[in-house]
Amino acid sequence: MNYALIGCGRIAVNHIKAALNNKLKIVAVCDVKPEAMEALLSQYDLEQDASIHRYTDYRQLLAEQKPQLAAIATESGLHAQIALECIDAGVNVIIEKPMAMSIPDADEIIRRSEARGIKVCACHQNRFNRAVQETRQALESGRFGRLSHGSIHVRWNRDRDYYAQAPWRGTWGQDGGCLMNQCIHGIDLLRWMLGGEIEEVYGVTKRQFHEYLECEDVGMAVVKFKNGAVGTIEGTTNVYPKNLEETLYLFGETGTVKLGGTSTNNIDVWNFADEDESDSKNRGLQEATSNVYGNGHTALYADMIDAIQQGRQPYVDAVAGRNALELVLAVYQSAAIGVPVRLPLCDTASTDFVGRFPNREEKGVKYSG
Repeated sequence: MNYALIGCGRIAVNHIKAALNNKLKIVAVCDVKPEAMEALLSQYDLEQDASIHRYTDYRQLLAEQKPQLAAIATESGLHAQIALECIDAGVNVIIEKPMAMSIPDADEIIRRSEARGIKVCACHQNRFNRAVQETRQALESGRFGRLSHGSIHVRWNRDRDYYAQAPWRGTWGQDGGCLMNQCIHGIDLLRWMLGGEIEEVYGVTKRQFHEYLECEDVGMAVVKFKNGAVGTIEGTTNVYPKNLEETLYLFGETGTVKLGGTSTNNIDVWNFADEDESDSKNRGLQEATSNVYGNGHTALYADMIDAIQQGRQPYVDAVAGRNALELVLAVYQSAAIGVPVRLPLCDTASTDFVGRFPNREEKGVKYSG
């Protein structure tokens, strides 16, 4: 299957690795910075491979290469535009999180892909973590009983040097704050596990330490689900001095699970009323990862390839991407107006919150890096 990668920044290495692990034929990479393409390819000794075409214009790539599958790993504000053009070109697409920066754009991706029979996968790779998959299986088999509540804690660190690497980071138009960028994977897991359908969200966001950003560096929320469960969200990039944890708790009438590690890759607590011998393998489960992105990209790619070949929806489809985006935007909206917000959202975008945190430093000034 011919494959192309659009965007060769920080996360691109995971995409190339997943493509190679799944034996995709890499026909092209694209980035506005030629040096970024070469640096990425050199990590896998591909810089001398003349069969991999380099482009600085993704439209030219789509027209000339016509890949069966493309992945979009650019700045977030371009995801929807590029995805829609891939769909129009008949190219199946994996979209890095967030799938879009507005509800109308996410809805259009869903509508247009369904109309044209194109597969779209939202890149929430943590759903494929071993710990997450074991928990989901227990949930689907009814082992938790009636759900009471759950919570996600994403307690990470991002400093000035990180934001200095790319001026789009921390902006409302191209990125969003910690909830949209760093915490959306955990937010996706919380919504997915607790039932999906949300009644109401109450959120608070602050920009505590990163005064040079437009957006929040800490956000908290209470989420009321239609099935009666309650969820809480804590996301931040203010943890000193480095990433601490990404932890998911689920509490049911007959089960309690805590997933920990830096990216919900470990099982810290695994207790069920219907105890059996198989549970012992899950207690203390640890999946080693080389970075906070985990190992899920390879499995996500494998699923997407199978979805294309079998004509089914991918495990993490465009609707899942929209759901995660909607919950983040609902927290933003509630924090901005100071009252709970009812879902669904219909016409909300990250750019609605421009000016939310005034007196922002000028980009490029006072950076230590």
